[in-house]
Amino acid sequence: MVSKRFTIADYKTSVHNDWCPGCGDFGILNSIQMVLTEMQLPNHKVAIFSGIGCSGKTPHYINVNGIHTLHGRVLPYAIGAKLANPNLEVIAVGGDGDGLGIGAGHFVNIGRRNIDLTYIIFDNGVYGLTKGQASPTLKLGIKTKSLPNPNINQNINPIALALVAGFTFIARAYSYDIKHLKDVIRKAIEHKGLAFIDVLQPCPTYNDIYTREWFAGEGNMDPTTMKERSRVYKLEDENYDPIVHEGSKEEINLKMAQAIAKSNEWDNRIPIGVFYKNEHGYIYEERIESRISDYKENPPALQKIESNGISIASIKSILQLL
Repeated sequence: MVSKRFTIADYKTSVHNDWCPGCGDFGILNSIQMVLTEMQLPNHKVAIFSGIGCSGKTPHYINVNGIHTLHGRVLPYAIGAKLANPNLEVIAVGGDGDGLGIGAGHFVNIGRRNIDLTYIIFDNGVYGLTKGQASPTLKLGIKTKSLPNPNINQNINPIALALVAGFTFIARAYSYDIKHLKDVIRKAIEHKGLAFIDVLQPCPTYNDIYTREWFAGEGNMDPTTMKERSRVYKLEDENYDPIVHEGSKEEINLKMAQAIAKSNEWDNRIPIGVFYKNEHGYIYEERIESRISDYKENPPALQKIESNGISIASIKSILQLL
């Protein structure tokens, strides 16, 4: 029997997409659908979770299991699904306000566990759905069109925060470079452990500073050629090595310091690509399996919990751990 070959159409829905024209969300959506097609992941084996905001609509447009959750709470929901069914490919998505504002505590807490899932932040520096207020990633002193005064707060560095929180795959991408973004998302999904991607994206409606033209190099002169050059460049083009090869404490500290230094580049040159990758050490699911031997073969989501209205669930193995 020949198995079905999935096309990108299999990962699209008929739901009307009401994002603003020119929004970077379209590039992220298309990239996710392209990756699912490349990897030939069956629809029922993928679950996409979202929070609140423009990015929260993403699961409505992708034909897999979709869960639209609460403001700032996308990660707890995604964690629950992954632990209940470790064989499920879980992708969490959300805006910079959703994930690094109200959801910042969950962002830090998930790093302690190194769960094998992927988290993608749609980063445009504003709260787009609520009319352009400054988000946690908008830099101090920047005044976008909907702000009466320049932003009064310091910004969060998502790359640095993910590093110190414990994410083991950390990357940045740009929504208008779809081929590169697609490749980064695939690397994140294939990574064994907790993966994070900060996707820079223009908000054509409310962020009139970090526009598509700005990222493309408007006003950014190359001192050598005296011509405008793109602000975005790829780490891999400069032989940057993000991988922790041996796993020693010294090497990990060196790679983390390297990633933080690169993540602080902005304005004239903005790096995208993989900043840090460490597959040494156990993922959370393996830690659970070390205590419950049949966890992966018989996870909670696949267990029968009732028969003819009578509970048959057994928590004996859990009680034995107490």
